[in-house]
Parts: sequence; C-alpha cells; structure tokens
Amino acid sequence: MRNLPFDRPGRFYRGNLHTHSTRSDGTLAPEAVVAAYRERGYDFLALTDHFLPRYGYPITDTRAWRDAGFTTLLGAELHAPALEVGEPWHIVAVGLPPDFAPPDAAETGPALAGRAAAAGAFVGMAHPAWYSLTLDDALALEAAHAVEVYNVTCANLNDRADSWHLAEMLLARGRRLLAYAADDAHFTARPDAFGAWVQVRAEALDPDALLAALKAGHFYSSQGPELRDVAVVGDQLRVACSPVEAIYLGGRGSPRAARFGDGLTGAEFALAPFGGGYCRVTVVDGAGRRAWSNPIWLDGK
Repeated sequence: MRNLPFDRPGRFYRGNLHTHSTRSDGTLAPEAVVAAYRERGYDFLALTDHFLPRYGYPITDTRAWRDAGFTTLLGAELHAPALEVGEPWHIVAVGLPPDFAPPDAAETGPALAGRAAAAGAFVGMAHPAWYSLTLDDALALEAAHAVEVYNVTCANLNDRADSWHLAEMLLARGRRLLAYAADDAHFTARPDAFGAWVQVRAEALDPDALLAALKAGHFYSSQGPELRDVAVVGDQLRVACSPVEAIYLGGRGSPRAARFGDGLTGAEFALAPFGGGYCRVTVVDGAGRRAWSNPIWLDGK
C-alpha cells in the first residue's frame, strides 16, 4: 500500500508538530522549547505559534538551532473567522515559508488553509474535538492533509483530547486524510509536553525530507508504544509492535477486529470485512498508552 512507511528507505524520526513559545501564548522562549525537545530525545520539532495580530503574526524562526542531530520545521497555528459555533479556526501549518503573509479581514479558514498548502505546508485540523469543529466545517477545509486526532493539552483543558470520531466521519465520506498526534505544548504548570508525537519515516533528518514524508503519510503516531511493521500480505494485514495488551483494527462503519494478551508483539487480521476501503491500527500497552497507524488505503491508490 502506497502510504505504509515501514519498508521504505531511511529510518523513523520522532517529532512534535504542534508547539508554542513566548512568541505567542507559551511560557518558554523558542530556544528553551527547542532545547527541551532535543534533551528528551526528539529528532525534530515544529514551533507553531499563534499567527495572530496581537503576537505580530509570528513564523517563529528556529533555523539557528538545527544541527546534524536535530532539526526544525517552520510553522504556525493559523486563525480566521469563523466556525459554525462562532469561534475562529485553528489550523496547524508545518513547513511554511518565513515570509508567509498574514490573512486579510476577508480571508476564510478554508482559503487560508489553501494558501498555506500552496506555499508548501503540511496542513492539519488542530484539536477539532476541543472546540467542537463540526463535520460541515471540516468538509469545507479541503486543503487539509490530516486531522489532529490526539492533543495532549486538550486532555488537560476540557477532556477532549481525542478527535478520531471526526476523522472517521470524514474518511467515511471519502476524504483521504491522514491522522497525527501532538502535544500542543505551552509548558504550563500542568504537564502538556512529551505526551504524544509522530514517528516519520524519511531517508534523512532534513526538513524537506520530513515534510515530504508527512504529506505522503509515511508516519505513525504514538504515546509510547512502537509500531514496528504494518503490512498487507495477500488478504491479510500483519502487525508487529512493541509489547502491548491490545491490538485493534477498525475501518469504515462497524467492521472491526482485535487481539488481546499480555505482551503481544503482533497479530494478523483478515481484510475482507473492510471491503476495499480503508482500515487503521491501534495498539494499547499496559499503561494505557496508544499508538495509531494512519488510515491504510486498501484500494492500492
């Protein structure tokens, strides 16, 4: 399948795609945020400060802190009026040029996302459950590459960390969207960093290579467990992972399958119930931490 990363050249690089600093409403200076992620063993980071007039429309420039063992992607959290609930859009854009122009008063969220994608960014629907993004709103965001399906900060703010339900509704309507997890770290008193990340398969720790891999779906997301292989072999899906207690397979509608055990490191599932559409893998370890594959397109496209 074209979007399965596990047998592709290169290796997995661990990164966070949604982070804030004192350039907007975070509590740490940009260099301190970068240092914190580097010290925790991450390979890359996207600082995505709020692209708002009260902060001077920042595209926080982290290029000075790149080196052979750690890199950064430039980005921002974009905003425009207005959702069905009356609140502004929250759109993560990773891979923006440093001179990305602020929106004008007439630019809508979907138009702003389209302009970000045209400028080369990987565009995500940020924490949709957190602020009640409706299905109609989400369908209008045609330029999005992905849904932010887990957000650590939202677990603290209003217990709406998980946005898989919206992602599933979009997938059921034929939207070929990816899914990523992120911290949305602000480094507040309640821990909001290092809780969910992406593992991106790329041939080099290089911003362009990482960005291309993100857009191609060559990544998975995790809170701790490792997905070591997911492969379609004939009419079966084979999963290999670090030791977990549950391996789930779901897809469009109600078809599902699961395996349970102590220290499971793999499972095999029949794909016939998923009808040539898509499926996705979730694994859960003994501490309740999850890892999620992207949707796996079963039509081979």
